Amino acid sequence: MIRLEVKNLKKIFHVHTQGGIEVTGFNDINFELKKGEFLSLFGPSGAGKSSVLKTLFRTYTTSGGSIIFNKDNGESIDISRVNESAILQLRKHDIGYVSQFLHILPRVSAVEVVSQELMFKGESQSTSILKAKEMLDYLSIREELFDLSPLTFSGGEQQRVNIAKGIIAPKSLLLLDEPTASLDKNNTMKVIQKLQEIKKEGVSMIGIFHDLEAMDLISDRVYKLSRVK
Repeated sequence: MIRLEVKNLKKIFHVHTQGGIEVTGFNDINFELKKGEFLSLFGPSGAGKSSVLKTLFRTYTTSGGSIIFNKDNGESIDISRVNESAILQLRKHDIGYVSQFLHILPRVSAVEVVSQELMFKGESQSTSILKAKEMLDYLSIREELFDLSPLTFSGGEQQRVNIAKGIIAPKSLLLLDEPTASLDKNNTMKVIQKLQEIKKEGVSMIGIFHDLEAMDLISDRVYKLSRVK
């Protein structure tokens, strides 16, 4: 099954502080992503890798091309064209995004941040909390931190909470923007192992890695981008 079809995707940014000058972020992006496949985006800084991910998530609107998302029920949706209400539903049920930084409300504990994702899917509160603690422990978050706000954690700890939040109840498509950027070798390998597990469950993923070894371990294919001239 083809989960995602990206055709002739293009993004032009309008820099209003510079008199509305146009800057091409990326151009002519074409690929397909199968169910249970991991595709890595690879290229030099400035090639538009993160911008592609944000466009797939519709944080950025498109300037051209199409993004066809195919659901398990046979329904196909063009992410580049549907209204904001449909995008919110896709994000709620079908498409997840793990950025480099954790964005949460203050005073929400690490366990709450992670367990909420399971409760959104219908798990009981007690089961969700138990699974959240197991995931945090697996990713080397100390037990004494479980009930504290991750906003007080180190950068690497915040990133591990962010990853736990993104993968504990994965949606059918998961977008990952340098998920291991702040992690040491041991925790990077733990994250890769978890990604391999959910890939076997049929989750499709598109990711960006600065760690080429990690990229090689998880990728089924690599899509190379170049800077737009």
